[in-house]
Amino acid sequence: MSDSPSQPILPHAPQHVAIIMDGNGRWALKRGLPRLAGHKAGTENLRRIIKACVEFGVRYLTLYAFSTENWGRPKEEVLGLMRILEDVIDHELKELHEQGVQIRHIGKLEQLPAFLQEKVRGALQTTRNNQKLTINIALNYGGRDEIIHAVQQMIRDGVPAESVDSEVVSRYLYTAGVPDPDLIIRTSGELRISNFLIWQAAYSEWYVTPTYWPDFDREEFLRALQEFAQRDRRFGRVKSAEYEGKNG
Repeated sequence: MSDSPSQPILPHAPQHVAIIMDGNGRWALKRGLPRLAGHKAGTENLRRIIKACVEFGVRYLTLYAFSTENWGRPKEEVLGLMRILEDVIDHELKELHEQGVQIRHIGKLEQLPAFLQEKVRGALQTTRNNQKLTINIALNYGGRDEIIHAVQQMIRDGVPAESVDSEVVSRYLYTAGVPDPDLIIRTSGELRISNFLIWQAAYSEWYVTPTYWPDFDREEFLRALQEFAQRDRRFGRVKSAEYEGKNG
């Protein structure tokens, strides 16, 4: 398998792909390894998926790295995850910046360990002007928490109730300025949204694969994009010709 294949034709590539990177722990346990080994393998997989996004023309990538509920995991695993994320920033930031990747954070940064807050802020500052690919890192993120945060901020800003519509709410979300995801991918086969992008995913297409995240490679990603290209996105509407055909 070539490392630099010719670019496939994707006439309807999604502008924004979001991924629930699930299955790291089970990937490790199947191999007799500690769960943290699975998380490390999962972060190493990011490199090839980011490269594939650039190759296939995806402009925005949102990654569910750590949820507000994940604090309930064993302390050793949580701290280990934070150290792995710190290590990823240390070793990957320079190359990402050179590739024109802009890193954004969505979630509550102030609740993360101080050492990781510093690293994240540095990554945001370094890449703030890059335009080729925007990566939203959902770190200490929860969809319900995001909506609550947005409502609280609207109240603080004195937004009149009659002025609140979907555009106003979207401007107060962590993802403000980023289009809603066209495609959400969930690895490991679980059929739930896990408190991820509740507002933004209203009309997203979903692709679920039984493959664990560390094994979700370029070819699997391409299959997801190709399936998306076959979907007929109607956003709650029907085509006028189809309606007339059924009711004529």
